[in-house]
Amino acid sequence: MTHLITAAELADDIEDVVVLDVRWALTTANSPAGRRDYDAGHVPGAFFVDLDTELAGPPGDGGRHPLPDPAVVQRLLRRAGVTERSRVVVHDGKESYAAARAWWVLRWVGVADVRVLDGGYAAWLAAGLPVSTEQPADRHGDFVVRPGQLPTLDAVAAAARARDGLLLDARAPERYAGETEPIDPVAGHVPGAVNSPTTAWISPDGTFRLDLAEHWEQVRGGRDLGGVPVGVYCGSGVTAAHEMLALAEVGVDTVLYPGSWSEWIRDSSRPVATGHAPG
Repeated sequence: MTHLITAAELADDIEDVVVLDVRWALTTANSPAGRRDYDAGHVPGAFFVDLDTELAGPPGDGGRHPLPDPAVVQRLLRRAGVTERSRVVVHDGKESYAAARAWWVLRWVGVADVRVLDGGYAAWLAAGLPVSTEQPADRHGDFVVRPGQLPTLDAVAAAARARDGLLLDARAPERYAGETEPIDPVAGHVPGAVNSPTTAWISPDGTFRLDLAEHWEQVRGGRDLGGVPVGVYCGSGVTAAHEMLALAEVGVDTVLYPGSWSEWIRDSSRPVATGHAPG
């Protein structure tokens, strides 16, 4: 089963799905840029979703993007008209980093059918499909969230997964290695974690690579996982979801460490590794 949908498939199903526009970028977090892009043009009928306030809680001890208040997610789903029978499609601007966060959060609260528009809004435009500047009215859905439908790791479990299984770090190699850290106050990685940049899972046009299974074999490096789900983290639990989406496409079970690096380093007693090899 694929968790992706093409622009052409979405166009064919547009009357039968709920579309959520999650345009966002790490460099524009907590700014109105995503909303401005949506207002300038969006998939007809799409509802704008703010990642920082609707798909994450306030920054704090749980990291920069802790799990959202389920009541907030329920309000956004009801605003968009989501019911237990709804099929939901999420997208962002291009690479699906933010869309994958929405894909994970919605499944975490119990939405059964969530797809990601492969290639995002850029793919919709490239296909020559119509756009709108009209904001849809509140559709008054009745979905009841059930948080906890997907498992998660805390810091202790993440450390154990790195030691006894496989914990992937989805950040850029230089951040993993501790050579630079433009966002968080401490550089490095969880000891034992393996670097697997989520950028390596996509093509230049923002769609997922066609050879995901082959790339996974390179990342796995012959490790025997013993049937234990792969742990994934990043800086704050956003791009990690993107890597989890890629792995879901090849049938690999994963579990998110939502707090990720930004939560790990809040406890100075936790060890920090540097360098390009798992340390």
